Amino acid sequence: SELGIAFTFCKLCFDYVCFIYCKNVTFPYCLQVRKKMVEKYVREESMIRGPQFLTTLRSHTVWEHTPVKLYCTVEGYPTPLMFVCSCTVSNMYSSGIHYRCETDDTAQYTAVAGNIHGQVSTQASVIVKSKSGKAKTYSIHVLSMHFPMLPEIKYTKINITFLETFGSVFGTEGDTVTLAATMTATPNLANLQPEAQWFRDDHRLSDSKWVKIESARGETKLTLPHLNKDDEGVYSLRMVTKGGDAVHSAFVSCADGPPPVPGAPGAPMDIKIHDANRDYVIVSWKPPNTTTEGPIIGYFVDRCETGSENWVQCNDSPIKICKYPVPGLFEGHSYYFRVRAINSHGISKPSRISDPIAALDPTEFERLHAIKLGGKLDVVIYHHDVEDGKKIPGTPSKLHASETDRTYVVLSWKPAPYQGQAPVWYYIEKVGLSLGAWQRVNTQVPVRSPRYAVFDLSEGKQYLFRVLAANMYGSSEASEPTEPIQTQELRGVPSAPGQVVATRETDTSLLIQWAEPKEPNNLIGYYIDVCVKGSKDWGSANHKPHKNNKFVVQGLTTGETYTFRVQAINELGLSDESQESSPLSVKAALTTPSAPYDIALLACDGESMVLNWKHPVHSGGSPVVEYYIDKHRHGEHTWREINIPPIKERLFKVEHLSAGAVYEFMVYGGSLAGLGAPSAPSKAFHCDAWTIPEPGPAYDMTFCEIRDDSVLVEWKAPVYTGTSPITGYFVDFAKKGSDEWHCSNESHAVSHRYHKVTGLEVGVSYVFRVRAANAEGAGKPSLASNPVVAKAVKGTEMTCTVDEESGDFILSFESCQITENSHFVWKKFYKEITDFSKGIVIKTEGNISKLIFKHPDQGDMGCFSVAVTNTDGVSASHEIHAEELEKMLAKSYGIRHPVIPLKTQLAYKILERGRMRFWLQAEHISSAVTYKFLANNNELSPTNPNHASHDVEAGIIEFVLDHFTEDSEGTFTVQIEDGKARGQSSLVLIGADFKAALADAEHQRSEHASLFGLVHLPVGYGFCCFIMQVDNLKKETALHWFKDAVEITPEGPVNLASGTCKLPISLVIHMYTKGRLGFPFHSPGSSATELAIHCTATGIQLQCHMKYYTEEMKIHWLHVERKLSHSEKVRIGGTPAMATMEIIEPTDKDKGLYHIQIIDTDKTYTRTIDLSGHDRGKVLGGLPDVVTIMEKKTLSLTCTVCGDPKPQVTWLKNGAEVYTDDQYLVSLESGKFASLTIKRVSLEDCGRYTMTVQNKYGGESVDIVVSAYKHGDTIPQAKPTLTPNFDG
Repeated sequence: SELGIAFTFCKLCFDYVCFIYCKNVTFPYCLQVRKKMVEKYVREESMIRGPQFLTTLRSHTVWEHTPVKLYCTVEGYPTPLMFVCSCTVSNMYSSGIHYRCETDDTAQYTAVAGNIHGQVSTQASVIVKSKSGKAKTYSIHVLSMHFPMLPEIKYTKINITFLETFGSVFGTEGDTVTLAATMTATPNLANLQPEAQWFRDDHRLSDSKWVKIESARGETKLTLPHLNKDDEGVYSLRMVTKGGDAVHSAFVSCADGPPPVPGAPGAPMDIKIHDANRDYVIVSWKPPNTTTEGPIIGYFVDRCETGSENWVQCNDSPIKICKYPVPGLFEGHSYYFRVRAINSHGISKPSRISDPIAALDPTEFERLHAIKLGGKLDVVIYHHDVEDGKKIPGTPSKLHASETDRTYVVLSWKPAPYQGQAPVWYYIEKVGLSLGAWQRVNTQVPVRSPRYAVFDLSEGKQYLFRVLAANMYGSSEASEPTEPIQTQELRGVPSAPGQVVATRETDTSLLIQWAEPKEPNNLIGYYIDVCVKGSKDWGSANHKPHKNNKFVVQGLTTGETYTFRVQAINELGLSDESQESSPLSVKAALTTPSAPYDIALLACDGESMVLNWKHPVHSGGSPVVEYYIDKHRHGEHTWREINIPPIKERLFKVEHLSAGAVYEFMVYGGSLAGLGAPSAPSKAFHCDAWTIPEPGPAYDMTFCEIRDDSVLVEWKAPVYTGTSPITGYFVDFAKKGSDEWHCSNESHAVSHRYHKVTGLEVGVSYVFRVRAANAEGAGKPSLASNPVVAKAVKGTEMTCTVDEESGDFILSFESCQITENSHFVWKKFYKEITDFSKGIVIKTEGNISKLIFKHPDQGDMGCFSVAVTNTDGVSASHEIHAEELEKMLAKSYGIRHPVIPLKTQLAYKILERGRMRFWLQAEHISSAVTYKFLANNNELSPTNPNHASHDVEAGIIEFVLDHFTEDSEGTFTVQIEDGKARGQSSLVLIGADFKAALADAEHQRSEHASLFGLVHLPVGYGFCCFIMQVDNLKKETALHWFKDAVEITPEGPVNLASGTCKLPISLVIHMYTKGRLGFPFHSPGSSATELAIHCTATGIQLQCHMKYYTEEMKIHWLHVERKLSHSEKVRIGGTPAMATMEIIEPTDKDKGLYHIQIIDTDKTYTRTIDLSGHDRGKVLGGLPDVVTIMEKKTLSLTCTVCGDPKPQVTWLKNGAEVYTDDQYLVSLESGKFASLTIKRVSLEDCGRYTMTVQNKYGGESVDIVVSAYKHGDTIPQAKPTLTPNFDG
C-alpha cells in the first residue's frame, strides 16, 4: 500500500535503472521503457479524460505530536499533477503527506489534481487534541466555521476591455481563417498580464497542425490554416486574470468545398480511432449533410503508414454505416486513416486525416511484476521470465464481449496466471446458439494479445465463444464459454425530429429548437437546413452534426423571412426531414427601452414648467411611443406621477406647481415590450417665472450630412422667445471633453433653423449647442448635444436624374445602413416634405428611397435632403440650381414629347402615268405607327386612286398621289405618330421647283400613253383626235373612254375588226379588257437598255429600262447560270418603265455575273452586268460611338474607308449635310482617310454626326454622338444613339 523505489537491471537498456512501484504495479523510468509506455497509450477517445479521484482524503482525529498521513488515489490521462495546499507531487497515482501534528495544525486540508482536461479536489479535516486536555477540541461544524475549505485570496482586480473583436465567419473548406482580438487591461501590470485561452465548443484549443495561436501583450490571434468542417463551432476567447475573466464568442461555419465530381457528397468528418490492438483498429466518423446532393450509398476507408504517402483502400465495397473495423495491421506500425463518401454522382473528397495510431498490445505492461532481492533492491521482470520454459500455458478466464455490433464482436479475456517462457498465442472458437459444432475463428492468424475482434457475424444472431491458449508445447483447455452474445440488429436511421420552432435572437440570427426524435437509434447529432420563404433553395445552417436540440442560426439577412427543418443523424445516415417551421422574419428580439436622459427646462411661468428630454439610446427593437413623468419636490421623499395618459411627444408642460418651489423630474420610456428604466433625476429646477428679455434655449438638436470636415446641425425653436421675436441663431461647437467653445457663425446669425458647421478635423469628436438671439441679444444656450465624430460614411451621395421613360425628376438615395425600424425623411430646405398635392411622390424599396416629381416646374429649385433614421447619421442632400433645372426641364419635355428621328426628310419621286410618290425614312418605327399626308393643310385621302404604305424594317413611309396637276402647287406635309413619339416633315413645291416636277409628271404621263399605242394627231390633219390600234381582240372585249375618271361615249360605232379606236383630242382614254392585248408596233425587249446599278436603303438594285414593263411579261433574272426567284434575299419587280432585281444585304457570295432575259414571242433579249471584283464603300474603323470633349477644344473625327471604285464620303449633323467652312473641315486623303475637324467646340456642336461612305456598289454609315461640357463641370455620361447602317 506504500510507494517504493527499486533499482534493477533493464533488459532493454542493459543498465540498472530506477523504478517506482505501488500496489504491485511497477513504473519503469529508463529511456527505453518510458518510450514503450508512451506507445502503449493508444490514442483513443475513451483514454483521454480529466482527473478523477479513486480514493479520496479521509479525515483524522489524533493526539498532538502524533504523525498523520493523508492519502488519496487519482487517475487521468495525461497523468494529473497533484497539489496539496502549497506542496506539489508530480507523476503520482497516489500522494502522501506526513505531519508531526501540533494543535495549531487543526484545519481542513484540500488536495487538487489537474491535467489539460480539468481539475478535481478532495478535502479532509484534521483535528489535533492536546494530551493535557487544555487544548480546545473542534467539531466538524465548528471547524467549517473557523477554518474555511480554502483560504480566501485577495487578488488585484484587473478589468479587461475588448477594443477589437472577431465576428462570425462563414468560410469554405481549404480557406484560411483568422480570429483576432485586441484588448486593454486596467491596471496594466507587466507581471500580471491576462492569459488568453481559446475554446471551440467548450473544448480548449492548443497549438497543432490545424490550429495556430499567437498571443502578445494586448492582443491574441487564432489561425485555422486549412479550414475543415471539423473546425466548425462556437469559438470563445477567454482572457483569464487572477480576479476573473472576460469572454468573447463567435460562430465559425465551414461549407463544403467544390466536389471532385458535380453532385458528389461532401467529405465525412470527425474521424475517431477506437480499440487499437496489435493487428486491428476500429474507425468511426460522422456523415456529411446532403441538403442538395443525392443520398449517400456508402463509404470507403483508407489507411496510410506514417512516413509514407501511399494510401490503401481498406474495404473493397462501400460500407453503409459510419464505423468500420480495419484488420490486417502490422504490430508496432503507426497509421493514418481517412474516409470518403459515395453517392450516385461520384466519390467525395477525403476527410481530414486522423491522428496517427500505433498497432500495439495494450496489455503488454500488465505482465510486469517486481521481485524482492533482499535489502532495498527489487527487480522488475515479466511473469514468464521465472516460469518453467517447457510448460503448457494455463487456461484463460473471464472471457466476455467488450463491444458488440451488427457484424462483429470484440472479445476480451484474462490470460492464465503463469504462461511459461515460450511465446503464447490464442485460438478463438465460436458456435451458433442453435448449432452444436465449435468452429475455430482464427485458424490462419494466431492472436498474441488477450483481445480479439470476431468479424463476419450475422445480424441479430446469438453466439457462444471460448478461447484456448497455446505455445510450442501444446494448448490449454478451452475456457468457459461466454454467455449467449447477440449481435445487434439493424435498427435503421433515427425517426424524424419533432416540431421545429424558430424564435428571434438578434438582427442577424434566429434560435431554432425542436423535439428529439421518438426513436433516436444511437443518435449522433442533427443537421439544420434553412430556406428563404417562397423559394425551394434549401441550404445548410451547420456542416458538422450539432449534439443539442437548440441551435442559433447565424449570418441571416435582417428583415428576410426564413423557414427551417431538421434531420437527425446516426451511424447509418440521416433521418427524414422534420416538418418545416413557421416562417419567421429576422429582427432583434424586443426588449424594453433604455432610460431617457438630459431633461431640460425650456420655460417657466411660476405655475408650470415646460420640459424636454432626449429619447432613449436603445429602443429595444420597438419604437418608443409613450413617456411618463414623475416629479419630486425638494424636501420630500416620494415621487409622484404627473401624467396618467401617456405622453406621445418629448415636450410636456407640467402644471399645478407651487411658485418658488424646487422640483426634480424623472422620465420613463415605453414601447411594445413594456416600460423601460427611469431616467436619472433631473437637475433641481426652481419654479420662478422667467422674465429675462433674451430667448430661452433651443432644443432637439439633430445632425445629418456628417462629413470629414463638416456637420449640418438642425434644431427646434425655443419655447420662451423673450421680450421680442427671435431674429437668428448662433451655433457653437467644442471638442469632446473641452470647455473651449467656438461660434461657427459669429459674424452673422442664421435666420433658419439649420446650419452647416465647417472647418472640423476629420475623426475628431465634437459637441454642439445653439443660442437663439433677438433684439436684446443672445439667450441661454441649449444643452450640449451628444458627441458627433466628423467622419464621412461611405455611400452617402444622392443622385438627381430625369427618368428616360416618363420624364419625371428623380432624386434617389441608397442607404449604406438600414434597420427594420429605419425610415427615410425627405426635406426641402431642411423642412420635412408633407405637401404632396403638386405631384411629389416618395417611393421606398429596401434601402433605396426616391423623391419623384411628377409635374416638374420652376418651383422645384432648391436644396433637398434625406436622412435615414435609426442609423449612424446616414444622410445626403442635393441642391437643384437654376441652370441645372433648365436643362432638366428641357430634357423632361423632350421625353414627354418625343420626336421621331428622321433619316431623310420628305422627298418626292415621279412614277409612271405621272403619279407623285412622297416618301421619307425614319430612324425606326413600330408596327403601331400612324400617319397622314396633307397638301396645303388639307388631308389627302389614302384610298383609291391614292395609296399610302409603310415598311417597319426600313422605316420608310410613302404616299402615292395619283393626280399631280397644276392645282397641286404648295406645301406637302406628313404627320407621324408612333406611341408617344411624334414627327413631321414638309416639302415645299412652288415656283420653279413645282414647274419642274409638273413637267416631269406630264412627260411620264405622255410616255405611259405612248406605251399603250396612244397616238396624238394634230389639227393640221383636218381633225384633232386620239387614235389607238389594238390587236388580238376577242368578241367579249369592250373599250371604254374616260375623261377625268368620267366615262364618255365616242361618236360612231367601234370597229373591233379593224382594231382602230378614235377619240377627240379633248378626251382621255382609259381602257380595260378581259383578253390579252397586243401591241405589234412596240417590242419591250428591243428597247431594253444595259443593266444599271442603283443603291437602296437595304441593298443593291439592278435596273433595266425599257419602253414599257408589266408583270405579265416573260422576264428571267440569272446569277451566273442559276435562275433567281423572288424571296426575302432577292426581290424581283419593276415599274412601267423598267424591270428591277434587288439583292438584300449583299455579301461576297453575291458577287458574279448577272443576266436579264426578256422573252418576246419570236426572240429573247439578254442584258448582262458583272459584279465581280467590286466592293461597296465600307468603314474599316477608327471612330468611337460616343465622344465627350470640353468646350473650346478642337475635335478631330478620323477613320479609314475603302471601296472599289473609291467611295465618296458625306458628313451629316443631325441629318443635315456638313460642308467645309470656318467651323468645320471635311477631308478625304488618298481616297482612304476621311476626317471631320470641329474647331473650338461649343455646346451648339453637340449632337449626332453621321459619316456615309458610298460608291456605285453600295455603302454604309456610322453614327457618332458628340457631347460637350464646360470647364470645371463633371464629365457627362453620354449614351450612343443607335442608328441602322445604310448597307448597299
